[in-house]
Amino acid sequence: MIRDMFKKTYTRIDTRYRAPKGEPSIPEGLWRKCNKCGQPIYVEDVKNNYYVCPKCGGYFRMHAYRRIEMLADEGTFEEWNEKMEFSNPLDFPGYEKKIQAAKEKSRLDEAIVTGKLKINGHPAVVGVCDARFMMSSMGHNVGEKITQAVERATKEQLPVIIFAASGGARMQEGLVSLMQMAKTSAALKKHHEAGQLFISVLTDPTTGGVTASFAMLGDIIIAEPKALIGFAGPRVIEQTIGQKLPEGFQRAEFLLDHGFVDMIVERKDQKQVISQILDMHRHELSFFKDGVKLMRESLAAEAEEADADGEGKSSSVKKENQLTERSAWDTVLLSRKADRPVASDYIDALFDGFMEFHGDRYFKDDGAIVGGIALFHGMPVTVIGQQKGRSTKENIKRNFGMPSPDGYRKALRLMKQAETFGRPVICFVDTPGAFCGLEAEERGQGEAIARNLFEMADLKVPVLSLVIGEGGSGGALAMAVADQVWMMENAIYSILSPEGFASILWKDSKKAPEAAKVMKITAADLKERGLIERIIPEGEKFSLEELPSAAACIDEAMAEFFENLEGEDGQKLAENRYQRFRRM
Repeated sequence: MIRDMFKKTYTRIDTRYRAPKGEPSIPEGLWRKCNKCGQPIYVEDVKNNYYVCPKCGGYFRMHAYRRIEMLADEGTFEEWNEKMEFSNPLDFPGYEKKIQAAKEKSRLDEAIVTGKLKINGHPAVVGVCDARFMMSSMGHNVGEKITQAVERATKEQLPVIIFAASGGARMQEGLVSLMQMAKTSAALKKHHEAGQLFISVLTDPTTGGVTASFAMLGDIIIAEPKALIGFAGPRVIEQTIGQKLPEGFQRAEFLLDHGFVDMIVERKDQKQVISQILDMHRHELSFFKDGVKLMRESLAAEAEEADADGEGKSSSVKKENQLTERSAWDTVLLSRKADRPVASDYIDALFDGFMEFHGDRYFKDDGAIVGGIALFHGMPVTVIGQQKGRSTKENIKRNFGMPSPDGYRKALRLMKQAETFGRPVICFVDTPGAFCGLEAEERGQGEAIARNLFEMADLKVPVLSLVIGEGGSGGALAMAVADQVWMMENAIYSILSPEGFASILWKDSKKAPEAAKVMKITAADLKERGLIERIIPEGEKFSLEELPSAAACIDEAMAEFFENLEGEDGQKLAENRYQRFRRM
């Protein structure tokens, strides 16, 4: 029992550990002064608050067994490789004594604890680094414990969760320590190729060779608030460049903004969030296994419940043959209406349990693209949308729905992740076009769009795209290389804006209404020409209040779409998608 082991090992807060200057540490006695805020705090309050200062929210570094106790269902933790033979590959003088001192100080055999547990009933393999043991530096035994745990997880088809904390490579083991970076990464590659999930949780500090190996290879990367995360330490960087680093540099929030972590999760919420992720990655939820079956069962149960309540299906949903006739220019104006539902509104209306993931893993998290995982009637899906704002302030944050290269790379990362785990991809297209700016060109806007077209063409999972507002040029197409493309009744999909078309061909942007007509950019025009498959009817004054009616139509059509693809394998899906575009 982890709880019994925990009580024997730690009868009170371990006062022998002293955190580096400026970091929280817990001294002897019932009271202490927080090193972050300087306020007196009661030790029991700290323990009950997940080892977070109740006054300022500063995070204390946690012992490995305490973190496991916080995460595991009671009585489910089974430790692996608790003892390992000492290794001194360089015969480094004094190393054995240093290891012995670390063992006595931490009551651990090495800097990481590995094993198997359950989290709200979901089995997983876990590894937890403990900074008390030589700052959780990675030597042979740490690398070996991680590798063996990952290999066993791959064999048993279990997800892996690693809580990283480290000062980097273990100097006393020289190049052998460096090789652990490659060894752990190679094991995780095999785990990934087997279609298994890896969740990486970055805690304070995660630096050096650990950052440059397993810690940053998670399918999903979570960070604790304000955790120090980086390859080179702040002092090394300052000494190298001769400059003072900005406030917040290399902290978790900095990495979120720069696209390297999916989310920041407070310690009190970690068990629930990780449990939700595990729940969405159960094998039986894959589209190619029992996804459609689960969807069908869920829909049947919902229909039965609606019949029992006397509700049934809404009769207010218009049919495709009841579309309102209007001019192309009027449609353009409606597609741009400020109160039109945006991508996140559709996600909220159509899916359950949406969990947003951030970042392209290269440079930035682009607010013009929102994406993550959710459930569609019990079936896990990846949903991605081009996101406009509702106000001037939000539109500035979202860049008016015009994605940068980072946004397209984030979208592609999520699509490839969906392919790994057998999840359908649903894209909501709504952009005036890809962002045309100096920084976008510097970071390769054209390459990013081209890469999406290239990779989406061969995705081995179902892909559905719905144009919900403006579908502007290649910036829209980069989210619409799909098995089917649908459009909302008053959406548009065009080679460029009518204003731009008129300016280029007629040298007069005021002829935009005439351009809209000849460009054939409305849903009706495009369906007639076989360029889209379905039109979703809207209300007369389509807004957020009328979205539920349209969402009911989309829901029904999506269920039919997935039903029709049941039994298709990934290769056939990709070939059919190729033939769709080949005919155009």
